[in-house]
Amino acid sequence: MSEPLFATRGLSKHFGGLKALENIDLEVRSGEIHSVIGPNGAGKTTLFNCVTGIYAPTAGAVRFADADLTGLPPHAVTRKGLARTFQNIRLFKEMTALENVMVGRHTRSRAGWFQAILHFGPARREEAAIKTRAVEALEFVSLVDRADVWARNLAYGDQRRLEIARALASDPRILLLDEPAAGMNPEETGRLMTLIQRIRDGGVTVILIEHDMKVVMGISDRITVLDHGLRIAGGTPEQVRADPKVIEAYLGAPEAVE
Repeated sequence: MSEPLFATRGLSKHFGGLKALENIDLEVRSGEIHSVIGPNGAGKTTLFNCVTGIYAPTAGAVRFADADLTGLPPHAVTRKGLARTFQNIRLFKEMTALENVMVGRHTRSRAGWFQAILHFGPARREEAAIKTRAVEALEFVSLVDRADVWARNLAYGDQRRLEIARALASDPRILLLDEPAAGMNPEETGRLMTLIQRIRDGGVTVILIEHDMKVVMGISDRITVLDHGLRIAGGTPEQVRADPKVIEAYLGAPEAVE
């Protein structure tokens, strides 16, 4: 079996006496949709925050391809090829959809601040390229017709997809999605599942945190289960669905993981 594209080794995060994560080993293979599930407080978002540089791990390592990401700041993690969305939508509400996505693309900008301020030739050409890439990202998530609409005026489901477009504009190799289906109705959720599969089919590996088990079981190649900061199970959807530890973590309700 080939080496994983992404892995954490012994990853731990403590907040004083609270062990939010403890000794987490996670492997994600290239080209898969890998879901991380668990009850509220299991440590899922803390895991994402440690991976993307928002939190510095207490112990352990984060590896991506041949790079060590442990302790890097968020902008450096993005430049390495990881992008994410957030559980609570973090758009620039007073900017248009297009402008929001251009912000995501600016992580790849090479123009210096002096060129950008004076809008010299290279900076002007780069800004045009950034806009072109942002439009492509909006087209991919079916929002190009809303490009000039302020983010705050978009429907909730559209705001969720806009966050994904902004992340994709940075051309990540891995996309981390933190509860993207939260608050969506069944129709929106169905479109989201299709979108995530298209992202994977386009060559981007996806790591997904999600509470909607229909989404998780419907699109995941493999699943890792956390509970109280510990990894308690992992495997294919079929293996996880039948694991007694997973059923117990979901309060003894087998239907929760159907």
